[in-house]
Amino acid sequence: MIDKIIEYDTQLFLFLNNLGTPTWDWLWLIITDELTFIPLYAVLLFLLYKKFGLKALFLFIVIIAVMITFTDQITNVFKRGFERPRPCRAEGVMEYTRFIAVRCGLYGFFSGHAANSMAAAVFAGLILKPYYKNLIFILLFWSVIVAYSRIYVGVHYPVDILCGWTFGALTGFGFYKLSLFLIKRYVG
Repeated sequence: MIDKIIEYDTQLFLFLNNLGTPTWDWLWLIITDELTFIPLYAVLLFLLYKKFGLKALFLFIVIIAVMITFTDQITNVFKRGFERPRPCRAEGVMEYTRFIAVRCGLYGFFSGHAANSMAAAVFAGLILKPYYKNLIFILLFWSVIVAYSRIYVGVHYPVDILCGWTFGALTGFGFYKLSLFLIKRYVG
């Protein structure tokens, strides 16, 4: 069963990865860069400040920092635990991969980019939903684009992405619930 999933995952990866063209490589390299979305994070922090005030903003910043640290560290635990080589390092796959990323880490299960972007999307989308009803859909779409960039540049399989999204969604929801409790208790 697992072997079949890995086989389909590899086939889907190679199909999606090879849809890329040199014409668009520059765009996907920008999208996959972690620093690209600092302006988006700044806007989200501004919206949190605008709706909740300065005291709550400081609490949100601490919660978000803990959430991202938690997501990163659990991602690393999974990568070291499963030791699934990235497609850019896997024999029989790397020869057919359009690898355009800046570097290729050792292991890829599961995607930290997918987990972090989904955690941020779910967290911010739910916190701000009473004020900006469609924001969550924009943020989820952003997470999809960021995650696909990891396939495009050749460093993650689709299952890495799906598992990263799942973990990120659960993490974002958990930290959303925690923030509601802390805001009510310490700011409210």
